[in-house]
Amino acid sequence: MLVGIAVSIPVVLGIVTGHIGVGLALCFGAFWSSPSNTPGSYYHKKIGILFSTVLITVVSFIGGHLNIATWLLLPILGALTFGIAYISIYGFRASLISFSGLLALVLGFAHTPSELAPYQYSLLVGIGGLWYLLLVTIAYRINPKAQTEESLSETFSLTADFLETRALLMGEQVEREPLEKKLHELQTELIEHHETLRDILIASRKTSGNSNYQNKQLLIFIQLVEMLETAIANPVDYDKMDTVFEGHQELKSDFQTIIFTFSKQLEYFSNSVKPKKDEAFATLTALFKATKKNIQKLDNKADFESFVILQNLWEYQEKQFEKLKRIYKLRSNSKIDASKYLPTKVLKRFLVPQEFDLKIVLQNFTFKSAIFKHSLRLSVTMMAGYLVGDLFEFQNPYWILLTIIVIMRPSYGLTKSRSKDRIIGTLIGAVIATGLVLFIEDPFLLGGLGMVSLIVAFSVIQKNYKVSAIFVTLSVVFIYAILRPDILVVIQYRIFDTLIGAALSFMAILWLWPAWGFIEIRENIKTSISANRTFFEHISKVYVEKTSVSTAYKVARKTAFLETSNLSAAFQRMAQEPKSKQKNIDAIYELVVLNHAMLSSLASLSTYLQHHQTTPASDAFKDAVRLINADLSRVFNRLDKPTLTTETIPEKAKRALNSEQLSRFSFTDVEAMIHSTPLNEYSYQEAHLVWEQLRWLHSISEKMLELTNTLFKKI
Repeated sequence: MLVGIAVSIPVVLGIVTGHIGVGLALCFGAFWSSPSNTPGSYYHKKIGILFSTVLITVVSFIGGHLNIATWLLLPILGALTFGIAYISIYGFRASLISFSGLLALVLGFAHTPSELAPYQYSLLVGIGGLWYLLLVTIAYRINPKAQTEESLSETFSLTADFLETRALLMGEQVEREPLEKKLHELQTELIEHHETLRDILIASRKTSGNSNYQNKQLLIFIQLVEMLETAIANPVDYDKMDTVFEGHQELKSDFQTIIFTFSKQLEYFSNSVKPKKDEAFATLTALFKATKKNIQKLDNKADFESFVILQNLWEYQEKQFEKLKRIYKLRSNSKIDASKYLPTKVLKRFLVPQEFDLKIVLQNFTFKSAIFKHSLRLSVTMMAGYLVGDLFEFQNPYWILLTIIVIMRPSYGLTKSRSKDRIIGTLIGAVIATGLVLFIEDPFLLGGLGMVSLIVAFSVIQKNYKVSAIFVTLSVVFIYAILRPDILVVIQYRIFDTLIGAALSFMAILWLWPAWGFIEIRENIKTSISANRTFFEHISKVYVEKTSVSTAYKVARKTAFLETSNLSAAFQRMAQEPKSKQKNIDAIYELVVLNHAMLSSLASLSTYLQHHQTTPASDAFKDAVRLINADLSRVFNRLDKPTLTTETIPEKAKRALNSEQLSRFSFTDVEAMIHSTPLNEYSYQEAHLVWEQLRWLHSISEKMLELTNTLFKKI
């Protein structure tokens, strides 16, 4: 809506006043600066739009002097494209600023105002960017809570889907793989939403002060984060659960009903700012009591393992219920206790600081950098696209360039899918537009349809690029139908230029300095393992020293989840590449799965520590921690320095001896502790959870080391 208002008002005023050139310049400035208005804090949006405005002003001024010979224009076009694309080294928002600059560069070939000097045109473009910023600011002042509520609502909805999927996995399944894949995708998407919402809430807290509203939303957000982390900390072996539930179908039904009710409540919260009390909580409370009684009726001596599994599952769901009740209390109460406010200095540590040091430019100026290769690839493809358009004298060769900058991405998979979606969307849009423009001649109606199409295109661009491409094509055709009588020729060239731009983009990503996943993913694996190792060190310290959970601990936990999500995304990109480039994908997939399993095990330990009083740590526990840490350090070093030699025989023998010790101490070190306390059940639960997780972590670290010793030269 903001983009529609920002681009239409200048054009309408330009037509009314007879200064259409001025109106178009303001329109372009607003349009080109709009990509930076992406989910995030208002402060970061404002800075992004300002930087975009400066960039498009400079690029428009340079573009006004590019009416030169092709042999001279091509290297200038390549250098400008590379320089603008290279801005992306500073992060996601910087990549959007870069996209604004590329739009200004490309569309500079489409519009050369004769009535304005280059400096006048570029200044008006800059004013157009400031005009868009003004609209964004007004919208924010009118409803400063809008983005927070929208992002929080989406997080509620995604969390509801995540829990519902886990409940479905517990049911009778012929094939669980599609649901498990969906669960991983939802987990990755949720962690990304958490990062955006964290930025919005903490940045708002810094700028607007310690308001009751911001603190309440932050506390709700914390509960949602903990719901996800608690779920990950309690992975379910569904095949084993099928066996456990074989003789207890009523318990299976009870647990499914509990989880489905959780999901429905979260979905309800996503659509309600201040929910009313309903019967769901009373029903859940009664269901929990009934389920607890049914579990206690089991003969725990006959099948103690099943009893412990069901008891742990019940306790896990009870923790989720407590978080749900806290969310309801926060949503329904107008005020919260000031003692629950979290210090801003502490919260700032959860934000990932973005460095803008010039040394980053030099560090990335190498073929090891994906952004460097992408910038170089894009600049060469742009020169090729312009040359093709110039040689064959296409009507609108800038559409080739526009298709290239919109489609081409650093990864093969995304470029391929965008190429396909762009072509299909353009063809569908062209067919629809052709049918409409043959029957609609009213320029005002065409203009209205063009603006509506543009608004819809921007609304769905992040969720469905194919649909967005359809409406972009409709918008372009409707606007051209007002200006040009030969609209069918325009549509024809639109299709040709899109096909050429998509073909050039696809060939470039395939042959020009490709960034294949099997090369890039090693860094993701290394970073994720490092984050998990740091998280493990914090957990071990809390267990040994019996200290409270610190901010550094929570930051380490957040980083571990984020880096695991990044690793999953990197593997998905690799899986979309040609089969010939998916080198060692099975082994790499095993490493990714092991890394997920490690995080799940660590989260399980972390959750237990936060909700239970633990017994003193034994020397065997400390030995196990040292052994696991040593293995993880070896894995990290192998990935960090592939030229390291493999382990010597004495090193292997020493590690094997330590591993044997880990397998021997089982429960012997805690038997005395179990019998010395009346809370035998809880002591056994601690022993069962802690030592089983240590064995599991040790097994994972051993497998990781074996895989990296074999693959480090190939990854």
